[in-house]
Amino acid sequence: MGPLISCDDLPVTSSPQPPNSPSTPSGPGDREHAHDGHGHGPSHGSAHGSAHGHSHSHGHGPAAPVSLHLRKVIAAVLIPFAAAVFVGMVVLWPGGAPSHERTGVGFDRQTQQGKVVALASVDCKSVNAAQVPATGDTSTPSGREATAEQTGACKKATVEVGTGPDKGRTFVEIVQPGAPRQLANGQEVVVAYAPDAPRDLQYSVVDLNRKLPLALLALIFAVAVVVVGRMRGLFALIALVVSFGVLTLFILPAILQGSNPLIVAVVGASAIMLIALYMCHGLTARTSVAVLGTLVSLLLIGLLGSLFIGWAFLSGNTDDNTGLIHGLYPDIDMSGLLLAGVIIGSLGVLDDVTVTQTSAVWELHQADPTMGSRALYRAAIRIGRDHIASVVNTLVLAYAGAALPLLLLFSIANSSMGAVANSELVAEEIVRTLVGSIGLVASVPVTTALAALVVSADRPGAGTAGTAPAAGPVRGGRGRRRKR
Repeated sequence: MGPLISCDDLPVTSSPQPPNSPSTPSGPGDREHAHDGHGHGPSHGSAHGSAHGHSHSHGHGPAAPVSLHLRKVIAAVLIPFAAAVFVGMVVLWPGGAPSHERTGVGFDRQTQQGKVVALASVDCKSVNAAQVPATGDTSTPSGREATAEQTGACKKATVEVGTGPDKGRTFVEIVQPGAPRQLANGQEVVVAYAPDAPRDLQYSVVDLNRKLPLALLALIFAVAVVVVGRMRGLFALIALVVSFGVLTLFILPAILQGSNPLIVAVVGASAIMLIALYMCHGLTARTSVAVLGTLVSLLLIGLLGSLFIGWAFLSGNTDDNTGLIHGLYPDIDMSGLLLAGVIIGSLGVLDDVTVTQTSAVWELHQADPTMGSRALYRAAIRIGRDHIASVVNTLVLAYAGAALPLLLLFSIANSSMGAVANSELVAEEIVRTLVGSIGLVASVPVTTALAALVVSADRPGAGTAGTAPAAGPVRGGRGRRRKR
């Protein structure tokens, strides 16, 4: 379950209370109406009437607001934290990514948009498509490829440059029969530009243009989120845009400017956490408890990640992309970049877990306000155990799915499990998965304990005089007495 789903309306406890369980601790007069009050839902109070018994209201605050004293305590913790995050972003603000001279390697190339305007079949041998001489030996992959290139039918594509200073210029691209990327007439493509190369070789096709299907898929996703999540879904999409803004405008440029990746990741992830949670779930005590639980779990993930990345001697420089980054910006701490990725990658699932556990404690307290902190913790942790099992399995499978081609290569090589796990490529994923999973597991008891302590320490009527009656279900007992 992703963080966007957790931004949707949280379920209101709709199961009827036991006949002998009072809906509020006000006195025996309310017990007579406990059964009559369950149809209104504990989060709405009886003043709304039975017609609104199970409806969700976006205007409401948390299911059970805490007293003014506890709100002040929570604010005393979170306001300095939010201020520190803001100051950290101001101090570390990069002002844009540093400029550099393009190398023309990998992603560091000048690219333009293009289109295939003509396509013809030609003999591969006539266009000298083979890069190696055909040996006739087909026992090796290179021999089979060379033979196919000499004897197969290639495609000769005429590509027109659609953007940039050379707009309208055409060039020829030869597509070999075994190439993974085939071209079709009228297809939109991405072309690379090498200004220092001979004129006939300055342009080449490097990828296909996938903007339309990706944009359509994003639109379908946004519509689905808004239709199902309504206003919560809309706020979730806004929070998602803000999160990407923090990532692209602050985290990535700050790391490229030479700031410590761990510090940048902690500050950026904290900003994303504060914005996303409060935007999705409101500026409430319940959300604040989820923020505290997420913060504690992120600190644990940071400490464990730092320890085991260093202990396992993980450099963070394991493929062509990280090698290119290190070559362009040798001052970047690649192991710190790996740790930053672990922290940011764990944040989304952490939000989901902490919000769910906090909501569970609030709803349990609302169903039976007489429960103490220990009883609340025991009841909510049973929900958390089910959540742990599903979330950890999801996280492990997500990382395994991302590394599936790599695991397939190891399987083809008949490597032992020990040899596979010991390689740095796989060891990075193992550390990333296990450190993130430990943080997720720890977030359940930590957040549940915090929520149970906050809710059970609440004293209805203590400093809540200014609270609107509709927002406080704890005042439902007095509301029923006035109704009588």
